[in-house]
Amino acid sequence: MSFEGAKIGFVLTGSFCTFKKVIPKIKELKEKKASIIPIMSYNAYNLDTKFGKAEDFIIEIENICENKIIHTIQDAEPIGPKGLTDIMIIAPCSGNTMAKLACDIIDTPATMAAKSHLRNNRPLVIAPSTNNGLSGNAENIGKLLNRKNYFFVPFKQDNPITKPRSIVFDSDYIIKTLEFAIKGEQISPILL
Repeated sequence: MSFEGAKIGFVLTGSFCTFKKVIPKIKELKEKKASIIPIMSYNAYNLDTKFGKAEDFIIEIENICENKIIHTIQDAEPIGPKGLTDIMIIAPCSGNTMAKLACDIIDTPATMAAKSHLRNNRPLVIAPSTNNGLSGNAENIGKLLNRKNYFFVPFKQDNPITKPRSIVFDSDYIIKTLEFAIKGEQISPILL
């Protein structure tokens, strides 16, 4: 499928360990001629971690997308009213963000971007990455799976031995999931 001319909102939240898997997919979408609006949660935009400095990620993402990152609620709110996105993906989508979406808590740039985008009945793709996906957040994943316009990137246990409740999306499925979601279909299987 061609993404030429597609307007993709690409949201990153605070599961920092997956940024290096996600950024190449942003680049791949850009190479496929998609127009990408980068969005980051407060934590993703502001926190330096053992996985890298926020400023370095910001520079890299903005250079790839050729757009400034949306990182405030005020800047995320017009996404829906202005019809800025055809499809949106949250990758990585932290457990915190999934819980907020499941409970309709809109208090970050990421959740505001999702809410604003969804008002136009367009697909929202979730790429889960959380240490509690098979415990406290399992209920929230179930809620989102049952909502209209929500689609999931296939995921698996992160490390069943040392982190038995942790799940992470498979980055190899990001592009394919977007292709399916744009047609209103969930890629299968969801659980790898």
